Amino acid sequence: MVPRALGPQDGGMKVVVLDDDPTGSQTVHGCPLLLRWDGPSLRRGLAHPSPLLFVLANTRALEPAAAAARVAEICRALKQQWAALTTAEPALVAQAQPLLIVSRGDSTLRGHFPLEAEALEAELGPFDARFLVPAFLPGGRTTVNGVHLLHGEPVHTTPFARDRLFGYQTSDLSAWIEAKTGGRVTAAAVQRLGLAELDAAQPDGTQLDASGVGVDGAGFEALLGRLAQLEPGAWVVVDAQRPQQLEALGAAVRLLVAPAAAERWGRPRRFLFQAAASMINGLVTLPPQPLDAAGLAGLRRLDGTGRPRPGLVLVGSHVPLADAQLECLLAEAACHGVEIDVPRLARVLEGPAPQELLASLELVWLQQLRCALAAGRTPVLWSSRGELHCRSAAERRRLGLELAALMARLAAALAPELGYLISKGGITSQTLLADGLGCTAVALQGQLLPGLSLVLTGPEALVSGLPVLTFPGNLGEAHTLNQAWRLLQSPDSAGVA
Repeated sequence: MVPRALGPQDGGMKVVVLDDDPTGSQTVHGCPLLLRWDGPSLRRGLAHPSPLLFVLANTRALEPAAAAARVAEICRALKQQWAALTTAEPALVAQAQPLLIVSRGDSTLRGHFPLEAEALEAELGPFDARFLVPAFLPGGRTTVNGVHLLHGEPVHTTPFARDRLFGYQTSDLSAWIEAKTGGRVTAAAVQRLGLAELDAAQPDGTQLDASGVGVDGAGFEALLGRLAQLEPGAWVVVDAQRPQQLEALGAAVRLLVAPAAAERWGRPRRFLFQAAASMINGLVTLPPQPLDAAGLAGLRRLDGTGRPRPGLVLVGSHVPLADAQLECLLAEAACHGVEIDVPRLARVLEGPAPQELLASLELVWLQQLRCALAAGRTPVLWSSRGELHCRSAAERRRLGLELAALMARLAAALAPELGYLISKGGITSQTLLADGLGCTAVALQGQLLPGLSLVLTGPEALVSGLPVLTFPGNLGEAHTLNQAWRLLQSPDSAGVA
């Protein structure tokens, strides 16, 4: 067994996750997810008893310069509030205990790398080592011999590698780092923690004493020694096929960053993680999820007579998997699709009087959604499929943000009538929560299905206590969106494929 991760209330480390879109909390529960990083919001999040705090930076939707500026802004606010908190309430934090920072990124390698890691280094560094851990095990994303795989296939052979903004040509993570850094970090300089090394670090039945020394745990001792001796600035690729491998790494990290590490290794180490969701579970130990799928579905809002209110589904993601999931959902007779024609939207935004024309179109789409609700069907608001050709990456981002804002406004207009929302796509979900529903933070209840987190809106939101299922664009099978809708629509449908 590995030592449990403690929150700041009892002297353990606090893991702060800067998430580049709102779906990275897809393996955890019971922690706050901040959509703003003003002083009061950050201080409440840092003082929360959970060992985890998520800050939803939404940087994947931004231009590189804007993304770096946002990370820097969050880091400066974080430093200020952590200092204020530890000064005012020193009993909350172990002496000189640093925060452990995770830059949560996409498990299919899309995002601003190494830009965000470098911005974190500039504001919160220096770090003794940086770990790249893109494994997301519930979604079939594993790393073996330094090669990142999706359901056993090299991820660069999948449609995600052809992303127009964040594409890549190799699944070998050392070579990927070299390519993304423009050769500033060579593949030969990248180190790797292999499966055998991590398996040896946590044999079944090993117990750790108070100092972290394993009884019959030579493999764990070897891992501690290697991590303690990493040269400053090293990038380390981490293999992972099983949760226990990441738990072993997490146990070693907890010991090395603790103030007590000075007694054995001269000083505590400072590490940075660029990681997908599964590494977060290795760094902290959470209690079991309080609610199962039926319990989460039971959070659906009721009307004044005690009857369940209807739902609304938003599908903004345009990856091929999302197309297949949308097609499967629209085959349901109880669902009614309302399509936003993206080429038409682009023409309106580029033409004369865009705001007046867009307002007129919004009224038409809103009326179609209301008609579906009046007919007792679940409206599914979706953007037309395929990627519209844009003249530049900046134009594509602007159009994506305009589309997300439009969907958020339409959902907000219906929110008081709704019992739940399903939002598919990272930018879609972030814009819905922050701008459409006016959330400053949401409470993470847990996963309805593997990788699909259900959150509740807070008292400051347009509608308080509204369940929102955040659904990544790249997750699941063709039937998964349909299954999630069935679960929320009728908890008795649990397990229906």
